[in-house]
Amino acid sequence: QVQLVESGGGSVQAGGSLRLSCALYGYTSSISKVGWFRQAPGKEREGVAVAGGGRSYYADSVAGRFTISQDNAKNTVYLQMNRREPEDTAMYFCAADFRVPSMRETFATMTNPNRYFYWGQGTQVTVSS
Repeated sequence: QVQLVESGGGSVQAGGSLRLSCALYGYTSSISKVGWFRQAPGKEREGVAVAGGGRSYYADSVAGRFTISQDNAKNTVYLQMNRREPEDTAMYFCAADFRVPSMRETFATMTNPNRYFYWGQGTQVTVSS
């Protein structure tokens, strides 16, 4: 069993930076991929940035602005968000899974929410213009 706890959300003005953290607890050695997803009111949950199999994948809307990273010693996954835009306003969720990514993964397959077994409770991020 693995538990995920997000932190770092808040309000920021457009153009600002924010870093989200996701602490993993439990049987973390079983985890093969981690990711950040977000869901805005009235919209479906979408993948933002995921990492697994030695690669990172980013949504086009955040590529070049967001960076996913991991500190294995701290069992923590980060999402550094720079040059925030009002469209980034959403509830951000951390997710993890034990199934090993294949060599043929794409952004679409890696950000399918159904492929992530463990989820955090989410942290709200609001960007004002």
